[in-house]
Amino acid sequence: MNVGCIPSKALLDSSHKYLEAKHAFDAHGIGTGEITLDVPKMIQRKQKVVDQMAGGIGGLFQANKVSPISGVGKLLKDKKVEVRSNDGKTQTLSAEHVIIAAGSVPIEIPPTPTDGNVIVDSTGALEFQAVPKRLGVIGAGVIGLELGSVWSRLGSEVVVLEATESFLPMVDQQIAKEAKKILTKQNLDIRLGAMVTGSKLKKGKSPSVAVQYKDKNGDQEIVFDKLIVCVGRKPYTEALLSDDCGVEKDERGFIKVDNHCLTNIPGVYAVGDVVRGPMLAHKGSEEGVMVAEIIAGQKAALNYDLIPSVIYTHPEIASIGKTEEQLKADGVEYKVGTFPFLAVGRAVAANDSDGMVKMLADAKTDRVLGCHIIGPSAADLFRLLRLQWNSVLVQKI
Repeated sequence: MNVGCIPSKALLDSSHKYLEAKHAFDAHGIGTGEITLDVPKMIQRKQKVVDQMAGGIGGLFQANKVSPISGVGKLLKDKKVEVRSNDGKTQTLSAEHVIIAAGSVPIEIPPTPTDGNVIVDSTGALEFQAVPKRLGVIGAGVIGLELGSVWSRLGSEVVVLEATESFLPMVDQQIAKEAKKILTKQNLDIRLGAMVTGSKLKKGKSPSVAVQYKDKNGDQEIVFDKLIVCVGRKPYTEALLSDDCGVEKDERGFIKVDNHCLTNIPGVYAVGDVVRGPMLAHKGSEEGVMVAEIIAGQKAALNYDLIPSVIYTHPEIASIGKTEEQLKADGVEYKVGTFPFLAVGRAVAANDSDGMVKMLADAKTDRVLGCHIIGPSAADLFRLLRLQWNSVLVQKI
């Protein structure tokens, strides 16, 4: 809400409109004159969107008689929760059921410690007050590609350094290959197999950072005006659990839960980024709904095989179900169907025809096993697809 999905989507939307006005309107016969860019105003709008959405949560709390308590929480023994407020006062709460939903924080790496100015994490990248002339992004994952796209559209020369040799390994590789081709055409310089080894800050009137990395050609160095570290996120469980509360964590810091998000302590649940599975807002929300229904005495479950994911570049990259690589590894017999947006009249008319749709189905039963889209409004197409699947399930039941 504050430093993730909502602010990044606001900037993605603003930057895309700027790019369209500057480069795409002419194809439609629309002239706009000189296009100007006011980055501080764009950032202010982003914050206004965040404040509006956060205020809506407060309204939902009030309407549903939920009492918010502000402070830093820690789970104690016997389902007690210690809360330390900003003024230093501490209170202890006790409940029959406790749900942990502390979220996650950006991962930092030793070669590039953040300083909040030149070297920033994904949160800091949402606060730039000017367009960096040359921007470095460490990590070609979801966050790195989205933030790199924002500032590239606004005029930055963006270089993305990715340590692995594969691009978007969690995505169907036919779609990933298409994505890399399109994003490269959009002037994102994506360098795979680039392992960052160090950095050196240059302070002064025009601060910069020299980043050292290794690739197949040996040691390299490149200088940026700003550097965003986007190597992933980790569960925010540090100092969250007292030593004697009994809740178990794994070696990566995630809280251990069963299929219903129950920890090893009866009555204590954990949902969202602090537990296994994709770090997606809608996944955490669905887990919260499931836990609330269980506490209310209902029977509830979540099908983790049907959790969609979207990368909000343009075109968007959306996936649900199995990839072709996963089906091959599992030995499943399947059929593949693909269709390019270049053959869709609506996409051609909108001058937005990059990408394709890929469907994977069981070779014998035609049951849909996976759907992968790179193209305009891919996320919206997924919503329609899920509604259709739900309708089919209801009819069959």
